[in-house]
Formats: sequence, structure tokens, C-alpha cells
Amino acid sequence: MADSKIMPDMSGEMQNKIDRASILIEALPYMKKMRGQTIVIKYGGNAMINEDLKQSVMDDITLLKYVGINPVLVHGGGPDINNMLSRVNVESHFVNGLRYTDSDTMQIAQMVLIGKTNKEIVSNLNSKGAKAIGICGIDGNLIQAEKLTTDSKGNEIDVGYVGKIKRIDTHVIDMLANDEFIPVIAPIGVGEQGESYNINADTVASEIAVALGASKLITLTDVPGVMEKDADGNSKLISMLDSADIADCINRGIITGGMIPKIEGCLDTVVRGVRRAHIIDGRIPHSILLEIFTAKGIGTMIVKDKEQYYYEHRK
Repeated sequence: MADSKIMPDMSGEMQNKIDRASILIEALPYMKKMRGQTIVIKYGGNAMINEDLKQSVMDDITLLKYVGINPVLVHGGGPDINNMLSRVNVESHFVNGLRYTDSDTMQIAQMVLIGKTNKEIVSNLNSKGAKAIGICGIDGNLIQAEKLTTDSKGNEIDVGYVGKIKRIDTHVIDMLANDEFIPVIAPIGVGEQGESYNINADTVASEIAVALGASKLITLTDVPGVMEKDADGNSKLISMLDSADIADCINRGIITGGMIPKIEGCLDTVVRGVRRAHIIDGRIPHSILLEIFTAKGIGTMIVKDKEQYYYEHRK
């Protein structure tokens, strides 16, 4: 008589199926914990250009909505704007690294961001079975803005119709996200006289995350996160940073260049109430799910204070 305790063969395809089930089990506590919470995702980089990565991001966001999480998507659109400006023979020039946006350029940027980029994202999400609605800061006075007059160092600057945010009115987002819809937001703000302003998408995502009291801000980039050299000279990912770590990394030259404003923006976001900010590599398929639903994640997480973070996770 055969021993009933002997396990069946679990090699090959059966083992692959078991491994997939294990992944779902690992994700389960995170799904349970985050159900009903709001996550703001800043969508940019290669994940907006490569077709396979586009579909991966759309799949991830759709799944988040289906498991009861409320994703809010904020997108950039620099490559699309550059392509259109080139097609209509409008030459760009920059002031301190910022594109000067005259009236004609603003009209093109608005047309591209709202009429092309935004609607393509909405269409892709809807094709996955989601119910996405595209909006911009003009809708419902969502992003109330004024002309940007100083650079990051406080020096006076004139870059045309580039704006800074005065206020976020979350009413329209709340109505959509707390229902069955996924808001997809183009970073165009509106001034007191109804004029439009182009605003940095990272800034828009951060301010919306704060205004919504989001649990997470996730920024898709083209780098793995913050990297440092180990004793052997090999690059390794720093998985978590708090305010003290960030200051130290900047002083030691670990965080440099364009990563400094991204990291400082994330830190400002968590200081003002968002629980976690994540910088992840959007070139990795399903990077959003890997960051949210696995124990180790794949990117760099920014928290206000590490000790407080570990205390909360011990409870």
C-alpha cells in the first residue's frame, strides 16, 4: 500500500505554479494593510517610452485598483513636447536648466500633455479593464498656480509660463479616486486670470500626495534608486534613507546632480505627512508591484525617521 504521506512530484511546471502562489501569499498582508489607502504615482522616464514597460505600468496600476487601493497617477511628457516642438519648428531655449515657455510653447505643451499624452495613458488603462479619467490642474481648479519668479537658490528668474503651486484643491480627485475611477493628472496649473502654467511633474505629484494625505508617493525613474560603493568598489542600493542619512549622503557625494532635488522633494513630502516616498527603477517590469507587495522592495524608500519607522513595524 502506498504511503499517503509521500508528496507528489513538484518539479518543473508544478514548482513554477507553486512559486507563483507563494508570491501571492507574500503580497497578501500588504494588500490587506493598504486596502482603502491612496498612493500617488509619478509616471515618467523610459516607462513612458518603451511599449512593454508602458503595458507593465498600466497592469500594475489596474491591479492596485482591483485590490482596493486608490492609485492617483501624475505624468510628465517632456519627450512628447520636444517632438511636437520639433515638428512645428519651434526651437527651445533654457534658463538655468528650465525650458523657457512662451505663449506659443505653452499652447503646444498644453495641447500635447492634455490632448495626447494624458489621453493615451487613459486609453491604455481602460484597455486593461480599469476606469481611468484624464484631468489636469485646470479642471475644478485642481492646481492653482502663479508664475515662477525665482529659481531653487532664490535668484530672480523669468522662464515664461512656468508656474509654481499655490494650492491644491483635491475635491475632484477625491470624487474620482474614492469611487471606481483612476485619476490621471497632467501637470498644467491655472492662474487667477485663467492663464495656464506648465509645472514640473515631480512637484505636482509631491504636492498632490501631501494634499491627499497619501500613504505613499512612488516616483518612477531610470535609475535603481540611491546607490553607494561598498568596500570592494561595487555599487549597491541604499534601500532606506531618513533626513539624517540624506544630509550625510549629499555631503559625501553619494547623492549628486539631478538626484538631489528628487530626494529632497521626497523628504519634504514625508516631513509634511506622507508616510513613505519611494524612488524606483521604472525600467524593471512590474516595478510598482515589486516595491509595494514584497518585503524588501526594489528601490530606495525615504522616511522621516528610521527609528519611528522601525517602532511602527514592531507594533
